Amino acid sequence: MSASAAAAAPTVAVPIKGGKRKKLILIGAAVLLVLLLAGAATAFWLKSRAAHATEDAGDEEVTAQLKAAAKPDPAHPPTFLPLDIFVVNLADRDADRYAQVGLTLEVDNAAFAEQMKTYMPAIRNAILMILAHKTSQELLERSGKEQLAAEILRETVRPLGITIAAAPKAAPAPADGSLTEVPSKKTKAAAQAVHNPVRHVHFSNFIIQ
Repeated sequence: MSASAAAAAPTVAVPIKGGKRKKLILIGAAVLLVLLLAGAATAFWLKSRAAHATEDAGDEEVTAQLKAAAKPDPAHPPTFLPLDIFVVNLADRDADRYAQVGLTLEVDNAAFAEQMKTYMPAIRNAILMILAHKTSQELLERSGKEQLAAEILRETVRPLGITIAAAPKAAPAPADGSLTEVPSKKTKAAAQAVHNPVRHVHFSNFIIQ
């Protein structure tokens, strides 16, 4: 066959077999899926980072507010409200034990102290209920006294319609050594976000017999 005849011969297209075409489609779909997953992961990471930044900013703002509220103001000294002595049987099971406890509440101002006097029967009842559920062993420890003061801080304002949430406690570490969820700074700060007009509980007398 001459060169001109060879050039004039039509070109015949070789069709791609069905298996190869299906393979190319699957590869293209896989690449597209990978790209979509990578984009979704990037968007989630950016959103999570922005959320953490907002949370940290909120934590700092709440902490600053709490520090400002707790900072003593020499121009407005606190008012001290002494309470009558509490004498209560304790919750010991092996023996009859009782506690004699004297308390002085440090509050924001004299006006609130006068308001508390109006609710004093309910306040004393709340404190007595707390003491009656304590054991002598708990109250002999410093940590037990600190826990008692924290509970009294919350319960003395409850009759006045002020609800103070207890600070969250970290769960004890499991025996298998796995990690436990630790309360976030925001959760801890939220537990103290409501202002408590009772600043401190001072013990003026503490006898356990």
